[in-house]
Amino acid sequence: MTNQPATSGSTLAAVPKTQEHTQTVEGRKALMKDIHVKWNKFSEQEVDALKSNEDLVDQLVTKYGLAKDAAQRDADTLRAGRNI
Repeated sequence: MTNQPATSGSTLAAVPKTQEHTQTVEGRKALMKDIHVKWNKFSEQEVDALKSNEDLVDQLVTKYGLAKDAAQRDADTLRAGRNI
């Protein structure tokens, strides 16, 4: 026998989602939608795959041929303080 408590399945399912978590998820969805609307060369899958603000800038440089400083400025303007 061990002193470990018996567990069945994941304990994550038992943790209720907080209002803050819900707002974060909704905020990310809204940001991703805004990115897709503004830069429609991105597929939904490409937008969903973005992992960071820097990743967005790199993709703008690659996909739209923007200079990095212009891509950074445009991304910052659209994000308006929101982070990916």
